[in-house]
Amino acid sequence: MVTATRRRFVLFALTAFFFGGTFVAAKAGLDYLPPLLFVALRFDIAAVLLVGYVVATRPRAELLPRSVRDVVGILATGVFVIGLANALLFVGQEHVSSGVGSIIFSLNPILTPVFAMALLADERLSTRGALGMLIGLLGVGLVVGVDPANLLGGEALWKGVVFLGAVSGALGTVLIRWADTSLSSTVRTAWALPVSAALTHGMSVASGESFAAATWSPTALLALAYVGVFAGAVAYLTYFGFLDDVGPIRGNLVFYAVPIVATLGGTVLLGESISTLTVVGFATIFTGFAVLATESLLGEVARVYGKIESRVVSLAGHGAPGRD
Repeated sequence: MVTATRRRFVLFALTAFFFGGTFVAAKAGLDYLPPLLFVALRFDIAAVLLVGYVVATRPRAELLPRSVRDVVGILATGVFVIGLANALLFVGQEHVSSGVGSIIFSLNPILTPVFAMALLADERLSTRGALGMLIGLLGVGLVVGVDPANLLGGEALWKGVVFLGAVSGALGTVLIRWADTSLSSTVRTAWALPVSAALTHGMSVASGESFAAATWSPTALLALAYVGVFAGAVAYLTYFGFLDDVGPIRGNLVFYAVPIVATLGGTVLLGESISTLTVVGFATIFTGFAVLATESLLGEVARVYGKIESRVVSLAGHGAPGRD
């Protein structure tokens, strides 16, 4: 149990770190690259790396989809979780700040239970879980210093685009769980990334973007390398491994930590200051996680107790004839 908990923590931390850096790198790269082309090239890089990795390390028998559910899992990952979610995020973030974009995208954990209740019989959010999520969301808002009144301002259209990206990601993670694919998360993601790349290249062409509009500055190349390698191939491995381990509702809690990383990244790389309100936000997010962690711990204790109780009853039943 300790090893499993440590593994989940490592996956959570790596995913939050790499995804959090996406907002900083994306904002820098969008000054030089059209948004959909930027996303498509990101997926090209991630696909080459991840496909090469699985081909080199996995037996052929593990690489091929074997059922309709496997195909559904691949499409849910490639179209919704990776493709549309990132395309909408990058398009919207061209017109909104990294902070606003990160907090809107962090609504993913709130949206996930809505789809889970409709599609999954074993995924339900308790009152305690809902409270923990809402506390965490409040903390995210404090960390990035977003005024709720400004969220409805003149940038409402582009904020809505980012929100649709969060909706796409939430729906996709639940569809993955629903599909119950036999493929490992690594192999499924390796199949999904070319789907995402094809989708976003098509969207880029359809919107009239071209390579001629790109400016290949050192900043653009560095931003593309980061989102393609670290926030792409590596982060998707950790993210989907975490999702497979804990389920979509708790798995998407990682998006609460993403704005923290984005805020710290902006402070270190862009010279932004950390306010007292940000510190309060960190404490609030920690409180939300504590509420959720306590619920998970109590649930684990209850399951263990139930197993012990069943075992005692079973042993008592077997021992009863001997006492007669």
